[in-house]
Amino acid sequence: MIKPPGTELARYVQALTGWHMARLRAAVASRDRGASAVELAVITAVLVGLAVAILIVIVKFADQQSTNITNTTVPNPANGGN
Repeated sequence: MIKPPGTELARYVQALTGWHMARLRAAVASRDRGASAVELAVITAVLVGLAVAILIVIVKFADQQSTNITNTTVPNPANGGN
């Protein structure tokens, strides 16, 4: 089976977030408001970390592609495509 890069990390983050969400639901059900605030803070921190990681990947990819674009020779149709 072919696994895209980052599959293991995505599954880990999904499991961790699911675990925190389950604890959050349990805390809300038991009216434990202090614990729910902490859980929300942890979930928010995980999501912010994911957003930063995705941003870094996008910026790196865009930087690599900009180098490829500037090194490309565009044919000139006025000179017969040369």
